[in-house]
Amino acid sequence: MKFINIARAGVAVLAISIMGSCGIYKKYETPTSTVLTKEYAEARRQPVDSAAFGNLLWEKVFTDPKLASLINLALENNTDLRNAQLNVEIAQANLKGAKLAYLPSVALGPNGAGASYAGSDLSWTYSIPAQVNWEIDIFGKLLTSKRGAKAAVLRSEAYAQAVRSQIISAVANTYYAIASVRCQLNLSRNTAALWKKTVQTMKDLKAGGRGVTEAAVVQSAANYYSILASITDLEVSLDQLNNTMSLLVNQLPQEWDVTDKVDLQVPKVLRAGVPMAELAARPDVQAAEQSLAAAFYTTASARAAFYPGLNITANGGFTNLLGSMIKNPGDWFYQLAGSLTAPLFARGQNIARLKAAKAQQKQALNSFEYTLLSASAEVSDALTVYEKSQQKSEYLVEQVANLEKSVEYTKDLMLYSTGTTSYLEVLTAQQSLLSAQISQITTELARARSVINLYQALGGGR
Repeated sequence: MKFINIARAGVAVLAISIMGSCGIYKKYETPTSTVLTKEYAEARRQPVDSAAFGNLLWEKVFTDPKLASLINLALENNTDLRNAQLNVEIAQANLKGAKLAYLPSVALGPNGAGASYAGSDLSWTYSIPAQVNWEIDIFGKLLTSKRGAKAAVLRSEAYAQAVRSQIISAVANTYYAIASVRCQLNLSRNTAALWKKTVQTMKDLKAGGRGVTEAAVVQSAANYYSILASITDLEVSLDQLNNTMSLLVNQLPQEWDVTDKVDLQVPKVLRAGVPMAELAARPDVQAAEQSLAAAFYTTASARAAFYPGLNITANGGFTNLLGSMIKNPGDWFYQLAGSLTAPLFARGQNIARLKAAKAQQKQALNSFEYTLLSASAEVSDALTVYEKSQQKSEYLVEQVANLEKSVEYTKDLMLYSTGTTSYLEVLTAQQSLLSAQISQITTELARARSVINLYQALGGGR
C-alpha cells in the first residue's frame, strides 16, 4: 500500500513538473517588444524581392571582366572565407550530434579473468556484456539543445555570407582604388611633362628679356619638383593597393591588371528610404538574430535543468559467472532498469546558470537591435554619398573645362601680351587645374565606392 502511495506521489510530481515546463518547449520567435523589432518581424514575413539591389547576384552588379575574374579568384582562395565555411561545417557537425542524442547509447565491454586458490587449477570467468542507455526527453533538454545547434548553424551560414559579401566588396573597392591611383599617376606624369616645358619657357622668356624674372623661373621649377614629389607618393599607394589585392586573392604580391578608368555602371538605386525587408536580408542582421535565438535556447536549457531526467538502462550479454558460481558453458543474462532523477539542491548552480542565461539573452537582444540600427545608418550613408558624389562629379566636369581654358588663356597672355599677365597667374591656373582634375578622379572613386558599399550594406554578394 505504501509503495502505491509513493508511486502516486511520484506520478503527481511528474505531472506537475510537465505542466510547469510548457515554456521549455516553446520555439524562438522574433521579438516584437519594440517598434524596431516589430517592423523587422513583419518584414521577415514578406516575400523576397529578387529585383532589389541587395538581392542581385554580384555578377550582375560588377560586370567588368577583369574585376569579375579577381572576385572569383578571391572567393576560391581567400583564407577568411575558407575559415567561415569551415565554421559552417563545425556547426553542422554539432547539429548532427544534437540530433543523434535522441538515440540510445550502446556500449560493449567484453572481459575475462582467471583465478587459482590454494594450488587449485586456474578457473576462468568471462562476460560479454552490452549496455543500452536511453534518455527520455520529457522536459525538452535534448530538444532545446538541438534547436540551439540549429540556430548556431544558421548563424554560421549567415556569418559566412557576410564574409563573402565583405570579400566581394573589398576586391571591388581595391580594384577601383588601383584604377583611381593609376589615373592620378598618368595625369600627374602628363602634367609634370607640361610643367617641365613651362620651366623651359620661363627660362627662354627671361633670356629674351620678356619681363620674366629669376623669381618666376625658380617658382615654376619649384612647382615642377612638387608634382614629381607627389608622383612618388602615388607610386607608393599603388604598390600598397596591389599588395592588398594580392592578400585578398591569397597570392604573392604582384601588379594587377585593372580598368583604365573608374566607371562603375549600376542599376538606379536612389530612393527616399530603404525598406526594412532589405535590411532584414543582410547576413550580419540574420547572424545577430540567430545569436539571439541561440541565447533563447540556452535560457530554455537552463530552465530544463530544474526538472527531472528519465533514463532507461538495459544490460544483457553472455557469461559463465552466476553470482559466486562458475558455470560452463555460460548462459545469457539481461537486466532492465529505469531511473528518474530530480535535482533538489545543486549548490545554487542551476539558479546561477539561469540568471546568467537570461542576462546573456538580453545582451543578444541589445546587440540585435543595435545591428539593425547600424545597418540602417550604413545604407543611409552610402545613399547620401552616392547622390552627392553624382552632383559633385557634374560640377567638377564644368570646373575642369573652365580651368583648362584658364590655363590656355593665361599662357597666351603671358607669351603675347604686353605684360598684363604675370607668371604667378599662370602657375596658379596650372595648380588649380591639376587640383580639380585630381578631385574629379577621387570623386569618381567615391561614387564607385558608395555603390559598392551600398550593395554590401543591403546584403549583396550572393
